[in-house]
Amino acid sequence: MQGVKRRVVYVGLYEFIAIVLSAILLEIMSNAGAAESLGLAVAASAVAIIWNLVFNNLFERWEASRKQQGRSLAVRVLHAIGFEGGLLVFLIPLVAWWYDVSFWQALLMDLGLLLFFLVYTFVFTWAFDRIFGLPASANNSCAGAS
Repeated sequence: MQGVKRRVVYVGLYEFIAIVLSAILLEIMSNAGAAESLGLAVAASAVAIIWNLVFNNLFERWEASRKQQGRSLAVRVLHAIGFEGGLLVFLIPLVAWWYDVSFWQALLMDLGLLLFFLVYTFVFTWAFDRIFGLPASANNSCAGAS
């Protein structure tokens, strides 16, 4: 599976499973009910998708304006920190408002989610690639591409 179909299936499965698992995690961390935690998980997923679109558009514009092309480890780290940092900025107030908790409590919950998503994204991507095969960009013919 390649191209747009692969991306749609990946995002759909990723977000569906992420919403279910993060709702369970939020319920445990907050002692709130399942419905309340599921609502926040759906809202957080929507924020993450929108932020992903906006951030990647801005990042790619910045990246295109650089004289040095390619994605070094430093650029990839900058991308990850920028995305996750921005997501924290949006989600901390949302979590604090949703659960009526302090910003400190919301930060701790959000950091818990961040750690969960670090592991989840790794495992999900590995499993997805095992089930559906690697994308064309990971073929040996593209090994030199960055």
